[in-house]
Amino acid sequence: MDSDFYTAYLLHRRPYSDSQVMLDMLVEGVGQLRMLARISGRQATKHKAQLQPFQTLLVNYTGKHDLKYIQRFELHGGQSPLVGDQLYCGFYLNELTNRIVPINEPIDYAYQLYKTHLTQLNQHPNLQAVLRSYEFQLLELLGYGVDFTFDAAGDPIDAAHTYSYFAEYGFVIQDLKGSGFTGAQLNAIADHDFSAPDVLYMAKQLSRHLMKPLLGKKPLKSRELFIK
Repeated sequence: MDSDFYTAYLLHRRPYSDSQVMLDMLVEGVGQLRMLARISGRQATKHKAQLQPFQTLLVNYTGKHDLKYIQRFELHGGQSPLVGDQLYCGFYLNELTNRIVPINEPIDYAYQLYKTHLTQLNQHPNLQAVLRSYEFQLLELLGYGVDFTFDAAGDPIDAAHTYSYFAEYGFVIQDLKGSGFTGAQLNAIADHDFSAPDVLYMAKQLSRHLMKPLLGKKPLKSRELFIK
């Protein structure tokens, strides 16, 4: 592969002018970059067809400032098409990544994390488990991860106890058994084991709580697809 080319996924695309589109790309070994691509001439239809989500692209770009300029791009390899709920989950991966991964910051492992979970959407029978795994690992990668192995006092999480979560402190043992996280649930989340329905439910509530400050007040459009 030409050393001037990078492997990338398209996360978001929008018109910029009559002949240009603005692209947010997740680039292997780099992170998320914002780029301009010219789409015009006899190759316009072909190029528009190639600039689709969930397809691996080879991109050659220039630019020393925040906005990069794509010189050339082409499809690279194949991706099994996402259908039904898989497609909705793919849109969620893209929107979440686009919204919370900083642009033009060196987060080189973000590409591989995204690629792994995108592939799992075609392979794993529990799509929600794939999403929860991605959310917690992405939060960890960005520096917002939660320690599921020790409580706020520094003691190992005990499967026999029940815990409440406090931001910036962690998990605190509580006496009330009817609410909060069981130690067994936290141990399962730590192992990325979301096979039990109660673990999957509690993991979803916690991930939404953790991501809320990063996402702000603007709702995720991909969540609305699930509701509809």
